[in-house]
Amino acid sequence: MLRTGAPGAHGDRERVRAHGCGVRFAVVLAATVLVPQLAGCWGGSAVPVSMCAPSACEIVPGRAYLWQTNSEGDDAHIIDIASRSVVGRVVLGPQPHGIAAPRLASVVYITTEANGHPNGDLIALDSLTLEEIFRIPVGREPHAIAVTADGRWVYVPCRDGHYWVVDTQTRTVAARIRTDGRPHNTSISREGRLAFLSPMGEPKRVTIVDIAAGHRVVGEIPFSASTRPPALAADASLLFHHVDGLNGFEVADTSKRRVVARIEHSTPLRGLYVHGKLGWLSFDGFQRCHGLAVRPGETEVWSTCGEGVTIHNGRAPFDERSWIPLRDDAYWLTFSPDGKYAFIPIPGRREVAMVDASARKVVSHIPVGDGPKRNLVIVPPAPAAGAN
Repeated sequence: MLRTGAPGAHGDRERVRAHGCGVRFAVVLAATVLVPQLAGCWGGSAVPVSMCAPSACEIVPGRAYLWQTNSEGDDAHIIDIASRSVVGRVVLGPQPHGIAAPRLASVVYITTEANGHPNGDLIALDSLTLEEIFRIPVGREPHAIAVTADGRWVYVPCRDGHYWVVDTQTRTVAARIRTDGRPHNTSISREGRLAFLSPMGEPKRVTIVDIAAGHRVVGEIPFSASTRPPALAADASLLFHHVDGLNGFEVADTSKRRVVARIEHSTPLRGLYVHGKLGWLSFDGFQRCHGLAVRPGETEVWSTCGEGVTIHNGRAPFDERSWIPLRDDAYWLTFSPDGKYAFIPIPGRREVAMVDASARKVVSHIPVGDGPKRNLVIVPPAPAAGAN
C-alpha cells in the first residue's frame, strides 16, 4: 500500500496504521485517492492513498536526501535537500526511532520501538528503491543504532539492558552485550573497529567494544551523569556527550578513557531546573540538551538544547562561537555530508529546521510526521551493473 499527500494535508492526523496487518511498506507521492479503512489495522478513517509503484518515487542516485524518522508515528519522511521538499514516506511500524547507514549507503537501517510489545524490529531498506530488504525482531524498544562502515554489523540498544549485535550477512543476532541501565545511543568509529555504547541511567558510563575481536568489551569511560546523545570525532579520539543536568556537554579522550572537559553553554535554558532526566521546567514544558554532532570538517561541535543550537570549536578549549535560535524545542541533529546544512527536528511542531551552517540561520521549516527525532542524510549510490 502506497500513500501520498504532503504532510499536514488531507487530515494528516488520520493515518492508516500498517504494522501488524500484513501491510509493511508505504511511500508518499503527489497523486491522491481515497481508500476505505483497512480491516484489522490500528484504526482510522479514509485517508489519502496512492497506488504508485516504488519505482515511481523519483529517488535519484547521487542526490542527497534527509531521512527523518517520526518516533510517535509509524513512518519516516524522505526529503530532497535541493528542493527542500518531501518526496517519499515509508511506513515501517510503531515508533520508528534509530537510523543508520554504512559508508556506501545502498541500504538504510531503521529500528521500530513498538512500545508495549516484547520485541522491536530492525529493518533494512534499499535506499534507492525504498523496498524492504529484511526485517528481524530484536529486543524490547530498540533505540539509536549504529552500523560499521562496511555494513556488516549493526549495534542495536534495547531496553533489556543489552546491545544486540546483528550480522547483516546472515541476518541473525551474533552477540548480546550487557551494559545495564537503559541502552539508548550508539557510536561506531569510522574505520569500524570500535563501538561506543551509551546507556542511560545509573551506569553513567560508556562501554567500549572491540568489534574485530569478537565484539569484546575492552574498556569504559565514566561520565558525571546519565549519558544522552553522543558525537564521535572522525578519528575517534574524542567523544562528546550530553549528560543529564548539564546545559552543555562533556568531552572524553577515548585513549585516556576519561572526561577531559566539561562545557557549559552561555545561553541559559528557560525555567527552573528540576531533575537530570527531565531538565528545566518552563511554562512550555521541560527543556534539556538532546542533539549533538561534529560538523563535517571537524572544526565545530553543534549542540541542541531547548530552543536553540550552540556552536563550539571542535578542538580544545572548545570555546563557544555562536548560538542560533529555534522556534521550539529541538530533539536531534545531523549534517549534510558537505557540512553545508544542519537538520534539526522540532517534535512539538512536527517539522525539521534546515539551517545554513555557515550563515548561522534557519532557511526552511519542512513539515514531517509525529514526534520527529533521529534523522540522517543519505546519498544513494547507483545500482550495481547487472542488478535487477
